[in-house]
Amino acid sequence: MALLNEEIRGQVREMLAELPDAVRLVVFKKPEDCSYCETIEELVTEIAETSENVSVEVYDFTQDQDKVAEFKIDKAPVIAIVGARDYGLRFFGVPANYEFTTLLHGIQAAGTGKSIQLDGATKDYLAALDKPVHYQVFVTPTCPYCPGAAVMAFDMAVESDLVRADVVEASEFPELSSRYNVMGVPLNIINETQRVEGRAPATMIVEAIESSL
Repeated sequence: MALLNEEIRGQVREMLAELPDAVRLVVFKKPEDCSYCETIEELVTEIAETSENVSVEVYDFTQDQDKVAEFKIDKAPVIAIVGARDYGLRFFGVPANYEFTTLLHGIQAAGTGKSIQLDGATKDYLAALDKPVHYQVFVTPTCPYCPGAAVMAFDMAVESDLVRADVVEASEFPELSSRYNVMGVPLNIINETQRVEGRAPATMIVEAIESSL
């Protein structure tokens, strides 16, 4: 049974119809204890069926160590969203419910090489970065505010080669959620040290980046 009905497929087809760059959805699955791996593979495959500009690659996190190293993957399951180059967009877990829109936005961002929501001042700040930024956003599929926070991370990663954006489905990575004491979502973690709760504006994220550096 298909995950996407014909109405949603049509909407996705329209959203992805004019991507200037091809997008690869590179999936890393775990051989064991991965209840959502098959769902993730099926979902991205159905998305790719709606657009000639989207393709899917699937690798084993344990066995395909050359690809794990190439994409700098440290846990699975994950979808690396790769456009004309690897902008550092990663979605860990299954992008279900509200987070389906996050995945689609990531595809659009990677396929255009441009952010969609960032203002000029934020873009200028990111262009001047000279140190790496690891930007993590913890989300859950039922949180209506989470896609906004996740999209912010993806947009910043597209704008700067020094920003890596990891969107993490909190319930699928309980050890990681425990490490960062995720009590509510969305939760933004910048460079392991700065914590911004909620759907924060770009100015707050920039302040957190500055503090972390």
